[in-house]
Amino acid sequence: RDYNPDQFIVVFDAKGPTFRHELYPDYKANRAKMPDDLVEQIPLIKEVVQGFRFTALEFNGYEADDIIATVVRHYSNKDIPVTIVSGDKDLMQLIGEKVTMLDTMKDKVFDLDTVSERFGGGPDKVVEVQALAGDSSDNVPGVPGIGEKTARDLIERFGTLENLLEHIDEVTGTKRREKLREYAEQARLSRELVSLKNDLDLNLAQIEFSIPEPDRHELARIFQELEFKQLYEEF
Repeated sequence: RDYNPDQFIVVFDAKGPTFRHELYPDYKANRAKMPDDLVEQIPLIKEVVQGFRFTALEFNGYEADDIIATVVRHYSNKDIPVTIVSGDKDLMQLIGEKVTMLDTMKDKVFDLDTVSERFGGGPDKVVEVQALAGDSSDNVPGVPGIGEKTARDLIERFGTLENLLEHIDEVTGTKRREKLREYAEQARLSRELVSLKNDLDLNLAQIEFSIPEPDRHELARIFQELEFKQLYEEF
């Protein structure tokens, strides 16, 4: 209602491990268990999505972010503008001339200028910086002792992780050089963990993205049951 999109899709994480857990068993291992109060809400959220008759996708073995990357690629190839609704910095690697990210919680739009300001270059630099800095929220290790600011400075100078690792002798600071040599493979693994897959076999040409008329009777039932008075009256 606020943004009036022509097409819309909802994406969920599938249950179970992903290919990233196969690469690195400790991926997201530091995450606290989802609170029971939230676990109970997931089926209800899916009921609401079904009530709106929105298309919803999930894909076993991959994360929602990989589905989003595949959808973005599909529509970018058709030169159609796409808005990713999220506040997840991992998705900033998908931003482009016609791809923006909307954080509805902060009412903020992320574009190419935002990416450049944070990562010191285009969206391709996001994974290079994260490969070095890691990501504590996902337990992506990176290189110990190198934070995002230092990682950004190094990638601004050397361009890519691989080029940096080929020119470690040119890096200032003995300890930093030692860390880069010691954790080179860990940085390469981290880069693979944060890189989104955009080639999932989703058969997107056969999927309906348009916004249909909602099932008002079903939504009214759900909202009455949940005691959402205003939404019940609306539907």
